[in-house]
Parts: sequence; C-alpha cells; structure tokens
Amino acid sequence: MSTERSTFMGPRIRRLRRDLGLTQVVMAEDLDVSPSYIALIENNQRPVTASMLLKLADIYRIDIASLARGAGDDFHAQISAAFKAPLFADLDLSPLEIQDFGSTFPATAEAVMRLYTAYQEGQLALADQTGGDSVGPDPVSEARRFLAARKNYFAEIDGPAEELAQHVNRAGGFEKYFNDQRLRVRRLPSDVMMGFTRRFDMHRREIVLEESLDGASATFQLALQVVYLEMNDVIGEILAGTSFETETGEKLTRRALANYAAGAIMMPYSKFARAAKDRNYDIEALGRQFGASFEQVAHRLTTLQKPGQEGVPFFFIRVDAAGNVSKRLDGAGFPFARHGGSCPLWSLHSAFSSPRQLLTQWVELPDGEKFFSIVRTVTAGGGGYGKPQVERAVALCCASQHASQLVYTKSVDIAAVKPTPIGINCRLCHRADCLARAEPPIGRSLLSDDIRRPVTPFGLADP
Repeated sequence: MSTERSTFMGPRIRRLRRDLGLTQVVMAEDLDVSPSYIALIENNQRPVTASMLLKLADIYRIDIASLARGAGDDFHAQISAAFKAPLFADLDLSPLEIQDFGSTFPATAEAVMRLYTAYQEGQLALADQTGGDSVGPDPVSEARRFLAARKNYFAEIDGPAEELAQHVNRAGGFEKYFNDQRLRVRRLPSDVMMGFTRRFDMHRREIVLEESLDGASATFQLALQVVYLEMNDVIGEILAGTSFETETGEKLTRRALANYAAGAIMMPYSKFARAAKDRNYDIEALGRQFGASFEQVAHRLTTLQKPGQEGVPFFFIRVDAAGNVSKRLDGAGFPFARHGGSCPLWSLHSAFSSPRQLLTQWVELPDGEKFFSIVRTVTAGGGGYGKPQVERAVALCCASQHASQLVYTKSVDIAAVKPTPIGINCRLCHRADCLARAEPPIGRSLLSDDIRRPVTPFGLADP
C-alpha cells in the first residue's frame, strides 16, 4: 500500500475502533501490537501495512475494501472543492497547499470541513427567512437544508451502494438476493397490507409488498429494504455530525438518505453517470435502461457530483396541482432551492393541463440568470380500478451553460432562444410589469391608486 494512501488511514482506524467500542489498549491486544503503535497509526505517524489490514479484516469481520478504498482521494477532492467556494476567493491557496494541509493535519482538515458545512447550512437557513412570520422550527426545512448544504451528494453512500448493487446483480436480482439470505419476497393485496406499501416481517422472514406496485416502485422498495438491512450504520455516521432542532427533522433526513441509497443501488454511480452522458441525459431512455421511473431517474440526476465524474448539475422540484412543494433537491446551488419556484409563468405549474407530456422551457430570473427546465407530470398510487392516485408535476433544471449537453436541446439554436422571464417567487421578484404577480415584492413601496390604477396587480414606486 502506498504511503500516500496510508496517510489517510489514521482517522478511519480511529473511527473503526470507536464504532467497535474499543480502547487503544484492547485493540492493541487484539492485533498483538503495543498501544503506542495504535496511537501512532491513528495520528498518521505510522502507515497501515497490508498485513495489518488483513489482520483488522479477519479479527473484526469487516470488508477490507470498504476500509481501504480511495478514502484519501475522496477527502482531497471534497476539501479542494470547499476551498474553491467564493468565501475563500481572496485567499491565494494553491492546490498543493490544500493537499498538504489535508495530508499533514487530517483531523484539523475534517474539522474545517464540518465548520464549512455548518456555514453552508447557516447560509441556507438565512435564505429561508424571506420575511414571513416565524412559527417555530420547521422539520421539512431542516431536512432540505441538510441535503442542500451537501449539494445532495454523499460519497459515503454511493460507494457501499455500488458494492451492494454488484451483489444483487450476481445473485440474479433482488428476490434471489434476499433468498440467499433466507428471506422471502411476497406480494399481497392492499386490503391485507392495511395501508402499507412494504412490510418486513422478521418473524416469518418475509418482505411483503403491496401487489399493485408497478415494476419501478416495487424494485425501489426492495432496494430500500436492502438499505435498512445493510446500510443503517453508514447513514447513522452521516447524521452523527449534525444536531437537529426537531426529532421529525432528523427522521425526515434519515428517510431522505435511505431513499438516496436505494436509488444508488438501482442506479450505481459509475454506470449511471456514464450512461447519462452517453444518452445526453435522456430521462426516459435512462429509465428503461435501469428499470426506473421518470421521477426516480430525475432524482438520481441531481446527485452526480462525484469529483472527477461530475455530471450536469441539476435542481429538482415536485409540486401538486395546488402548488405545494413535496420534494426539492438541489445539486447545483440554484436559487429555486431556497425560495420555492412558485412563479405561475413557469411551465411546472401548467403541466397539469398536459398530463404525461414532456415540456421544455428556457427561463430567466430577474438577476439575468438563465436556466433550462424539463417538466412532466407523474402519478403515484393507482394500480387498479378505483384505487386512489395523486398526480404531481416534477421539474429538472440546469443552468443554461450546461443545456447544450442535453438531448432536449440538440435541434435548438440556443443563441437565438428568448427565455421566459420568471421569478423564484413574487416576494423576491422585482419585475414591475408582471401581470401574474400575486404579492408585492419585499422592500418596494406601492403607488397610491386613488387617481390611477395600473394594468398590473400592484403599482410599484421607483426603488
């Protein structure tokens, strides 16, 4: 094992020891070395040899690949990306200086990364406060801020999920994978399931699915059960560094991470990222290749942020016919993510008049930022006559400079496109001539209408 890779093993060995509930003395006895040698390893003052890795794997029954795989490379990439943020733009930091910092002081570098992530979450929390009355902690916003601060990408999940996907494929699919673990998959009618989509019966060693689920939904539920059986520790470790104001906020975040992991098993990162580029981000084509729904593929496309294997950065939003946002995922730092995207001029809100039809639109925000959006309605529930179902609209958006990579723009003269002017919501949009405005913008005075009445809903005084 190279010295460079060994440099990054210290914090991982320390974390392993603490996860196992061991002291340095006890681990030293298990490995037949001195406690001081364990201390030197954990402080990156001694390399972890190949024989030591094998001994760790044998004694503690751990996967040697999960302990040794490119953790250093991932950490270098993450800290390098953090130092590229505008916050540090005035500092003359060379890539070599950043790499030396991460290598020489890994624990301090990890502390800096935690502080930077907390800073991002704080910025997002401030952005959420757009003048509305506070009604106490918002668990949904907590979960969204957690995901947005990390740009909805979790290397800690994608690696293990990719390995689990390989195990499932070798077994011949999810059902055979569970059979190998002496678990049976059954499908039962909705009246027997009593309102549940999936249930794990530990006593009977059964995973039971509601029989009306379509193929993509059933596959996702089986992948989700794999996550809850095999990846709870991974998800718990991600959550351990964050304190939530509400218990519900933590549970929503845990569920979001589990859903992320299930999608990563269905659509493993390397294979999916390569296919997305090869197919020019054709959502329906990717769905057929991976046996996933339109929404599942759109969701997964927001996560392609792995350093060196990045895809087009996307933002995802899902709304119902009343405009309620039920899912918002940001892989690019778009302003939609912080403030909703509730402008009626956006095709997201007119999609319900054209069910299942794919709509594309170029849009421009008041500050001049331009985006390309892909919109379509999706249906949840149903599966039989009289079964309840709900229709929602989902949108996948990217900045205009990335739009040329998408199959949807291949026959478009991008330079000649005139985008639709929209706002992220009325309170933050200062376009005075908008007929669709529902509220006056923050910080603008209204014109008195005692002697004149403008065509627009609100006459705005000059700023």
